[in-house]
Amino acid sequence: MASDAHSHPFDLSKLYAGAEAERVKLNLVCAASAWRQEEFLYNENAARAFPMALCFAVHPQLPSQLASHGASGEGGCALKTVRDSLSLLSELAAGGRIDAVGETGFDLFNGEFRATEELQDELFRTHLVVAEGRDLPLVLHVRHAMQKIFSYSSLLKNIPSVVFHSYSGTAEEAASILRRGVNAYFSFGTAILLNHKNAIRACAAIDSERLLFETDAPYQRLPGRNFSTYADIHLVIEQAALIKREAGQSCTKTELERTADENFYKVYRKMPL
Repeated sequence: MASDAHSHPFDLSKLYAGAEAERVKLNLVCAASAWRQEEFLYNENAARAFPMALCFAVHPQLPSQLASHGASGEGGCALKTVRDSLSLLSELAAGGRIDAVGETGFDLFNGEFRATEELQDELFRTHLVVAEGRDLPLVLHVRHAMQKIFSYSSLLKNIPSVVFHSYSGTAEEAASILRRGVNAYFSFGTAILLNHKNAIRACAAIDSERLLFETDAPYQRLPGRNFSTYADIHLVIEQAALIKREAGQSCTKTELERTADENFYKVYRKMPL
């Protein structure tokens, strides 16, 4: 058994028709991200066949992406699309149909995304209110924006669990977040297979009791691949165990997988039978 702390089943299904059959065969429970109704309904249906933690939020890149693509032609339509998703988030949370709010957060990677920082702040505060009000975990997308998370740490303490999807911060930043009273977990994906030094150092240093692992399928593809799949989770966990051992820690893949599963359950309250 293994757990995948972040994935996009709807998007993966467009590239790989056998994805859900593979997930069942792997006995893999995943946290499924969605931002619009079509995606969420697909995930909700898949969860009936095999356990899946259902997540919903407006991704911090969406305001910029929708505006640049026109979202039916106009920036005003893009904003309406975001508002419709926020309305659906409130509806799903109130109905007990989601297991987490996410992925939300901040993306300040380039000028296009930085131009929407004010709107990203507004969206993040809205997601915080829903997560706290419904006692739901929060899944964060944070890119070039750790300073924003520290500015919200006093509010994040009120959230039952906070998952840093594809954690890109340092080990020291992770330790500081935990010292501030945030019940944080740090998820690693294929970055640790691709020699990303910061990710490797953070994965080595962060206590296993705070680690999760993910595929971000289909988006964290390995070289020579067109997309990532659920099966990649075993490569990620095996590499994480190796990283731990090279740092002088006693750690096998089986032990780390078991600990990550337990952490997944603590956050999402979902586990295969």
